[in-house]
Amino acid sequence: MLLGIDPILTGEILKSLDDMGHGDMVVVADAHFTAAKLARRDLVNLPGLPSPRVLAAIRTLLVPDDFEEFQLGLMAAPGDGLLPVQSELVAAADLGDAVVSTAVTREDDKRRQVSLLNRWDFYDRAATAHLIIRTGETRVYGNALFFKGVTPLGT
Repeated sequence: MLLGIDPILTGEILKSLDDMGHGDMVVVADAHFTAAKLARRDLVNLPGLPSPRVLAAIRTLLVPDDFEEFQLGLMAAPGDGLLPVQSELVAAADLGDAVVSTAVTREDDKRRQVSLLNRWDFYDRAATAHLIIRTGETRVYGNALFFKGVTPLGT
C-alpha cells in the first residue's frame, strides 16, 4: 500500500500513467466499450467501479494538458445536453470553469474544454490512447478521453 495514492489505482495503472508523457491520452471507458478491440498499448479492467470514480482517482495524479485542443472528450449522446454519467465525468475531471462544446478547437480565453465527439471520432481517438481503463460502469456513454499535462515543478 502506498501513502497518498488512491487504492483503486493498481500497480499496472500506476506504471502506465508514469510511462505517459504530456499529451498522451488515457481513456476511461464504460463496460460496453470495445476496449480490447481498440487498445493498442495498455488495457486494464476495473470491473465494479463507475467511470467517474476512476477518472477522479486518475486526476489525483495527473494534470490536464493545456496544449491539446481539448482536455476531456466525451462520446456525444443522442439529444441535447449531457447525460448524468457525463456530468459526473466532467465533475470528476475537475477542470474548473470548463466549456462543453461540440467544436474541437479551444477558445481564445484558454478555458479548459470538454469536447463532445461523435461515436466514430471518439473511437478513432481512443485507438491512439496510451492506456484504456475499462470500468464496470453500466450507464451508456460513460466514456472519457483525458490528456496528461506537464506536472508542475515542486509537486
